[in-house]
Amino acid sequence: MQKISPKERMKIPRHEMPEQEANERSANFEEVNYGYTPELAMEEAIRCIQCKDPVCIAGCPVNVKIDEFIGLVAEGKFLEAAQKIKEDNALPAICGRVCPQEDQCEQVCVIGKKHEPVAIGNLERFVADYERNSGKVVLPKVQAPTGKKVAIVGSGPAGLSCANDLIQWGHEVTVFEALHEPGGVLLYGIPEFRLPKSIVHEELNNLKKLGVKFVTNTVIGRSITIDELLEDEGFDAVFIGVGAGLPWFMGIPGENLNGVYAANEFLTRVNLMKAYNNEEYDSPVFDCKGKNVAVVGGGNTAMDAVRTAKRLGAKNVYIIYRRSEKEMPARIEEIKHAKEESVEFKVLNNPIEFLGNDEGWLTGIKCVKMELGEPDDSGRRRPVPIKDSEYIIDVDMVVISIGNGSNPLIKQTTPDIDTSRKGTLVVNEETMKTSKDKVYAGGDIVTGGATVILAMGAGRKAAKAIHEELMGVETTAE
Repeated sequence: MQKISPKERMKIPRHEMPEQEANERSANFEEVNYGYTPELAMEEAIRCIQCKDPVCIAGCPVNVKIDEFIGLVAEGKFLEAAQKIKEDNALPAICGRVCPQEDQCEQVCVIGKKHEPVAIGNLERFVADYERNSGKVVLPKVQAPTGKKVAIVGSGPAGLSCANDLIQWGHEVTVFEALHEPGGVLLYGIPEFRLPKSIVHEELNNLKKLGVKFVTNTVIGRSITIDELLEDEGFDAVFIGVGAGLPWFMGIPGENLNGVYAANEFLTRVNLMKAYNNEEYDSPVFDCKGKNVAVVGGGNTAMDAVRTAKRLGAKNVYIIYRRSEKEMPARIEEIKHAKEESVEFKVLNNPIEFLGNDEGWLTGIKCVKMELGEPDDSGRRRPVPIKDSEYIIDVDMVVISIGNGSNPLIKQTTPDIDTSRKGTLVVNEETMKTSKDKVYAGGDIVTGGATVILAMGAGRKAAKAIHEELMGVETTAE
């Protein structure tokens, strides 16, 4: 590491990642960000002043040893840095791309008090990509078999993180996935231009090499129940990480018109069924070419959907959001990229009716303009309709992205498992154990819609508790 003082380091400006030009990327599904070069990575890493009390670690839901891996990057020890991250994070290439670092580790970075925080996420992505591209990926050691079997329900970030820890402790791990490919929301929910499928496949292959088994096309609750996994299939514990995949709708007239999609349906058709590659795949998805497309919502999924529609050839694309841009839950980077790609933001607007023709196809959205009133339970100011402000936007397709609820299938087929008023599974926050013996849960099925890294943190916490229960031991944090 260069011998420069902390004061000199803080004067170094933050290095943003090179990226595709907006007019080029909005017409393709290639990844937007190019990533750091080794030189940029080392220069960015030098900005870290190596605090005696690195609060950034506490800001990370899986407690990556951020100061140590960045120190290794600054010295050019990229492979060692990758190993350091993977002591706590099983999916660094994914987290480096999709985690909201600005609200977590980077938010509490000491340098960020007076300057731009260290680009922790960019460095994590660089290190993971460097290791993968070097062909020198080192898999963790797996302990001797314990003879214990654990079933993981759902192959999203919570399930994969849980499986990764359990397999290393020597347990036999089987992951059950309802769809035809494992990966969960990482594969079907996040577009190719933000998270390439090849990276998800690489991470899945690494888990397979460790010994994790994947069983696809299996709907737990239909193909087989939780009780049957425990009683008939001989599993000693079950972890439920099925996410929150039941879309919410607005309950307004016209939602049944052709051309009205839920965000997860639209993104699944494009991502998992490869509608983005229409030269090789003929997926049943709305033909956006030359059309007007609106997305209702202001989160990351809404940004993914509207930017996907743009890449599918839509002429005009809109975000309709009932609050102001300040209240949008989407990442700042995603909002910025959407604007650069000519997405028109209609904030403080709310649909009240979808309009259609005699053949049942969507033709427009009737909206009402809004103003912000007093804060609601979420702490955000409540949007209030403005009287006599209705107007119509001509659209051919609309994607509703206002959130998701919990699929009721688990509760319906496992009646002795406690759920909350919202339908999420109730767990002990320390162990992630449900009310049902030998059954644990984590991720969006517990919290409602949240982030990849929070789901991973829950998966790791559950894995530790499962291991301790199965082995009658208490593990200590490394």
